Amino acid sequence: MPTKVKEFNDYRQKMNDKILASDNKVIKRIFNLDTNAFKEGHLPVKTKELLGLVASMVLRCDDCVQYHLEASMKNGVTKEEVMETLSIANLIGGTIVIPHLRRAVEYWEALENE
Repeated sequence: MPTKVKEFNDYRQKMNDKILASDNKVIKRIFNLDTNAFKEGHLPVKTKELLGLVASMVLRCDDCVQYHLEASMKNGVTKEEVMETLSIANLIGGTIVIPHLRRAVEYWEALENE
């Protein structure tokens, strides 16, 4: 049975493949810009992923939250660091972010169980 994490990644890959197959120059450039923005630079990748997590929480984009949680885990972020980051996102975003906090914690637990 597919897990929540596998389902998310499979769907994301399938749709990204379809989108990029459209051969739209603007879309390809946006995807490339996103990829390059999160590479090692003056800020470590770990920091960039946590910044992306805060922004995604405040913007209430669950897909983006899941992506940044997974990338954060792959870059050595601890549960304590995630919870502190999510607390900052909730402070900035307000109570409207609480449902996204619930789903973020649920997804982090799914990642831990992978």
